[in-house]
Amino acid sequence: MLDGNGFAGASESWLRIADGVIAEISEKPISSKAARTIDLKGRTLMPGLIDCHVHVTAITVDPGRTAMLPDVTVAFGAARIMKQMLMRGFTTVRDVGGATRPLAQAEEAGQIEGPRLVFCGKSLSQTGGHSDYRGFVDNRRAESQTYRLGAMGRVCDGIDAVRHSARDEIRQGAQFIKAMANGGVSSPTDPINFQQFSISELEAIVEEAANAQTYVSAHLYTDEAISRAVRCGVRSVEHANLIEPATARLMKERGAIACPTLVAYEALHKNAKALGLPDVSVAKLDDVRLRSRGSLEILQKAGATMALGTDLLGELHKYQSDEFTIRAEVLPPIEVIRSTTCYAAELLRMTGKVGSLQVGVFADLIAVDGDPLENMSLLGGQGDHLSLIVRAGRVVKNTIDDNGCP
Repeated sequence: MLDGNGFAGASESWLRIADGVIAEISEKPISSKAARTIDLKGRTLMPGLIDCHVHVTAITVDPGRTAMLPDVTVAFGAARIMKQMLMRGFTTVRDVGGATRPLAQAEEAGQIEGPRLVFCGKSLSQTGGHSDYRGFVDNRRAESQTYRLGAMGRVCDGIDAVRHSARDEIRQGAQFIKAMANGGVSSPTDPINFQQFSISELEAIVEEAANAQTYVSAHLYTDEAISRAVRCGVRSVEHANLIEPATARLMKERGAIACPTLVAYEALHKNAKALGLPDVSVAKLDDVRLRSRGSLEILQKAGATMALGTDLLGELHKYQSDEFTIRAEVLPPIEVIRSTTCYAAELLRMTGKVGSLQVGVFADLIAVDGDPLENMSLLGGQGDHLSLIVRAGRVVKNTIDDNGCP
């Protein structure tokens, strides 16, 4: 059993599942006439993986194009993406811009098969910000995309407008609020170093989230923007590629959690020509890609908590599990495991529900054909080395035996 909270090693263990949760863990055999038994000898049992930065409605690599697609097209595409994530061993994901409550409800009801979906609804963006994909000569009203399933975000300017937008997303079921507080790679009119939203606007967004007993996640790259956002009360720092040591220490001091997404830049760089990325996007991509591994070292040295995220779009979703091997180039393997288990659960405010092997926790489990601490690539690919995947007590993949399970 491998659990970043404490379990690690080769000692024999037994685990019993009942009613969708872990009911019992023992170092001695568990006797149960009612239970079916799966022998995982030679394998490593882990909690289901957690990805804290996804966009399940990003069915193409062009967010502007996706935003204009019919909702039904996006919904069917999202269902396919979610099923593929589940088969890679991800049993919980946090969508940080795009997914809505009906999509999460469809998964909960079994209408689509995928990970447990934690979502913010639409991210909040200023005019010309990272969720405004209208471009230089597109003068459609910004509201034209606010309620489309394929849109990652909604545009709002001014304290009253950001308060309304935050409240409106919470009304629609958002479990946290996402703010675009820095320039981005894919958005057409904002260089990376643009700071977005005023301090007063960010503080208003944080206040509205706090009033609703939740938190703010923010898209952030530059050191100055990260520092400003954390001082405004932002809890979840997405990306953080250009962070400096003092700001990493500030994050540690304020209890902010980083969610780096290194695989997104590597996948885009690898496929830039095939995807036809414009030169301006390629240049912005390298601005953040070349510093991404160094950001892990800075955050690790400061003692800041890092959860795992991927931030992939369209056909690049297939690279999701490469995040593990990329991080393992910089971080100790156990820290990579913690980033997708206990640290991720902490970021989601779901400690004690997901991300661990403890009695009472959701029975989200994967069995790995080997030891990921010795070979992180066992978590890579498309779940090729996962012989068992269990989501809330239901077996969704089983290549170990054929005793009544798929």
